[in-house]
Amino acid sequence: MKVEILADAAAVAKRGAVYIASEARRVLSIQERFTVALSGGSTPWLMIQDLAEQDLPWEKIHVLQVDERVVPEGHPDRNLTHILEKLASRSQLPQNHLHAMPVGEENLDHAAGAYARTLEEVTGSPPAIDLVHLGLGVDGHTASLVPRDPVLRVRDAYVAVTDSYLGRRRMTLTYPALNRARQVLWIVTGKNKAQMVRRLCDGDESIPAGRIARDQALLLVDRGAASQLGDAWRNARGS
Repeated sequence: MKVEILADAAAVAKRGAVYIASEARRVLSIQERFTVALSGGSTPWLMIQDLAEQDLPWEKIHVLQVDERVVPEGHPDRNLTHILEKLASRSQLPQNHLHAMPVGEENLDHAAGAYARTLEEVTGSPPAIDLVHLGLGVDGHTASLVPRDPVLRVRDAYVAVTDSYLGRRRMTLTYPALNRARQVLWIVTGKNKAQMVRRLCDGDESIPAGRIARDQALLLVDRGAASQLGDAWRNARGS
């Protein structure tokens, strides 16, 4: 895993947007489509707003979701609400290139299966997303892969539905989908994440985030989130 330490959340967001844009250009120089899966969070919303301002061939880009809360359409807790506001409405992304998780369906397990089929239609079979953006929770979760949830044990599906977490059930990409991604971009800010950042960098598989493949991963953190990293990490580019 590569690590870059930046001054603050705004710098992390801007660097993340530039990185996604550069990866999109690189991938599109060798293939016809670029696929990216987005997570939620306050810094990521800044990032995708910055991304919307990038000069990109949006007609060749497809946006997927890493996870989504089971809440009504338009609800502020729903990641899609922010993706529509911060990215889709500010860029030339075609409407049918934003692939939303169908959390409004009555049968969520069937909906998860339908999204898995969408994933394969958009990224190939088996799915291989060009770039997955992930965050990191104070409990070590990423996507909606939370401690002790049965979804952590799913190995035969690319999309699954969690038990209730912080009052909401969620739909999420599973390890089989996430660990087939060609690139992983971690965006983590805030001193309250410092311990989990250290454990992530140490490869601690006792936390859900620690089980994500690391060989093609870039971690962007601010100084607060990096405060428990050792000198080897803190000498990383951008510190």
